[in-house]
Amino acid sequence: MGAGTTESEYDLIIVGGGISGAALLYTTAKFTDVERVALVEKEEEIADINSHHTNNSQTLHFGDIETNYTLEKAESVKEGAELLAGYLENTDPDREFHSKRSKMVLGVGDEEVESLRARYEDEGFGDLYPKLRQIGREEIEDLEPKVVEGRDPSKELRALQTPDGYVVDYGATAKSFVDDAREEDGVDVLTGTKVEDIEQGPDGFTVETATGSLKGDVAVVAAGSHSLQIAKEMGYGKNMSLLPVAGSFFLADSGPLNGKVYTLQMKKLPFAAVHGDADVYDDSITRFGPTAKLVPTLERGRFKTVGDFFDVFGLNLDSFLSYGNILADRILLPYVLKNLVYDVPEVGKRAFLPEVQKVVPTAELDDIERAKGYGGVRPQIVNTEKKSLDMGEAKIVGNDIIFNITPSPGASTCLKNAMRDTRQIMDFLGDYGFDEDAFRSETIDNFPRAD
Repeated sequence: MGAGTTESEYDLIIVGGGISGAALLYTTAKFTDVERVALVEKEEEIADINSHHTNNSQTLHFGDIETNYTLEKAESVKEGAELLAGYLENTDPDREFHSKRSKMVLGVGDEEVESLRARYEDEGFGDLYPKLRQIGREEIEDLEPKVVEGRDPSKELRALQTPDGYVVDYGATAKSFVDDAREEDGVDVLTGTKVEDIEQGPDGFTVETATGSLKGDVAVVAAGSHSLQIAKEMGYGKNMSLLPVAGSFFLADSGPLNGKVYTLQMKKLPFAAVHGDADVYDDSITRFGPTAKLVPTLERGRFKTVGDFFDVFGLNLDSFLSYGNILADRILLPYVLKNLVYDVPEVGKRAFLPEVQKVVPTAELDDIERAKGYGGVRPQIVNTEKKSLDMGEAKIVGNDIIFNITPSPGASTCLKNAMRDTRQIMDFLGDYGFDEDAFRSETIDNFPRAD
């Protein structure tokens, strides 16, 4: 499908041009026989909000060093990561918008070391990830000298390490998906086009935009936090709300790390543990984070989305009770309060330094600076019936429509989500087919396996 058509009627309309919407456009345009597809994005550029390379940690999550993942979740995430890694190996062999480095999760002290040993040997992670290996102090030092330098020599060290440390510019990847899709006939990509309303009628959907109406048989809303807002406007997701979490980073420009170094996840804490990452484009810069601050907006720094947040929140008793129950947790509440401090000038940097020193013991205050203009909003799902957080991604499947809300690891699993959604779209449409063999040939079949 290609970018030449001016028709306003489509078999499929995708709302949202971040990594998730772009991956679905790529999958349906290249590997199905659907004739007419439109992607609608409110920003002038594809992937200009959460998928922009400054607004996320650039990590491709495999589940191998994310110690808050169960084995079951790791198995699911692993396939998604391998699909995207295979696409990157196939499409970006010169590593123009991704790089590959060592990554590890670090255990310090007897308790953490034993936790990593059990995870690798007893819980099945060593079997699930053939490239993952246990390494001790000397090998850690060979790979990441600054991780060992200045550390108490009496403290036992162990890491689970793998060469599959993919660092990804998800914005550039999304644009690559869109460029690939535009090579096919029948594809329209409408940027700078805000969706004002979606109405469902007997003959499909009418998508109202500031520049006119689009008609589609099937719709997929992949608009980040706004997906739930649109779902609620259409009568879906009534038992759901959002806890918007703004992630930020501190930067060190002396390049203390060569790759990725994670710390162990704190038990019961739903957000990522602090880690250090060398930047995708400049390995002399290391990011430390993420921090996690609750904000009443759906987009970072855009106060006009405060009203959108309250649309999603609902201002009802169940939502208030859910927030109260979640934030009353004796582990989560101190974490939330501590993260508020990180935004305070000077004070925040001093408060965050001990987190950096968990990774680089010799780090000093002058070595780090808060990254200005970095970070996006990750919409954590709130189940207002259970009054709890539902961690990970959410998908609402309606009548010929799908809504995707994809916080981490949604970017890592974008092609797996696209594959599943494409199957569902084929069921909705009925008369079209999906060539999964060709899809896998262009993606996961190119992932380099262990010898």
